[in-house]
Amino acid sequence: MKALQCEMCGSQDLVKDGGVFVCQSCGTKYSVEEAKKMMVEGTVDVKGTVKVDTSDELKNLYEIARRAKETENNENAAKYYDMILVKDPGSWEANYYVVYFKSMGCKIAEIWSAANDMANCQASIIKLIKENETDEVLQKAALAEISLRNISISSMLFNAARSHYEGIDASIQNKFVQEYCNNAAASAQIMYNFGDEVEEKFEGKYSEFSIQGWKSGISIHKEYVKYLIDKTGNINLINSYGDKIRKYDSTYVNPEVNTSSCYVATAVYGSYDCPEVWTLRRFRDFTLDETWYGRLFIKFYYAISPVFVKYFGNVRVFKLQGRKLLDKWVVKLNSKGYKNTPYKDKY
Repeated sequence: MKALQCEMCGSQDLVKDGGVFVCQSCGTKYSVEEAKKMMVEGTVDVKGTVKVDTSDELKNLYEIARRAKETENNENAAKYYDMILVKDPGSWEANYYVVYFKSMGCKIAEIWSAANDMANCQASIIKLIKENETDEVLQKAALAEISLRNISISSMLFNAARSHYEGIDASIQNKFVQEYCNNAAASAQIMYNFGDEVEEKFEGKYSEFSIQGWKSGISIHKEYVKYLIDKTGNINLINSYGDKIRKYDSTYVNPEVNTSSCYVATAVYGSYDCPEVWTLRRFRDFTLDETWYGRLFIKFYYAISPVFVKYFGNVRVFKLQGRKLLDKWVVKLNSKGYKNTPYKDKY
């Protein structure tokens, strides 16, 4: 009798479990009666070198993996793409989706690692597409698919990081600012790397995908600049990607980047998002900004406070005395109706 062979994926690794035979590769189950029908009597004595044709098995694995992908069955998709990768290591599709679905299942504490994995795999994936998909139509279809998936997962990871950060109690939020910025930066890097690699590997041939990547990276990047120490350096980086976009689209305009930050208050309280700073930001936006002299003060404040904080922001006396003064002012503002609840800047 020949060994059982799964009709779905071609695997011969079937194990009896209870009253059925279960394929260990794809999970398909066969009754005892079905198993008997699949077995053919007679044995063949094979000598010499035998080349095993696994094309049907691989085709079935692709069908199962793609079905799982389209139905958003992440666990099964990851499982079957991993099996494909063993049999077809040059597959851009398997190489990409093994990383993609692993990243899709990450936990909050794993966002940075997952985003980094996605960012780092872009170079090898784009290279595989160029080397193995020689037909221009297939190349373009592969890049379009990856572009959409990259946008989806980079947005998912960034939004998860932001939601987690914003959900932390304000009294300890400042301890997690760096973690949030790291997660956000890694999410943006997925798209920056994708755009860069497509431009480099295909020498600008598919500029529409490079543009998509750079624009998506910028849309994430500009959201967390206000939390960074080196705001100028990050704005320059955003503008450099704007320059790349304008190589192919001269009408593109760099987005406005909100760098508003109550520098002194943030240094004193340790966070841009805490009840005291929320109060002061409301006062800035709805009182100071309403008069010419208030706006003049805001400009003067933002001109000198970054330098002041740079040199004195970590001095203990500055923080203690600054907090005493600001606490009194915040209490007074609260008594006048300025709320100390979560707040997004007016501009």
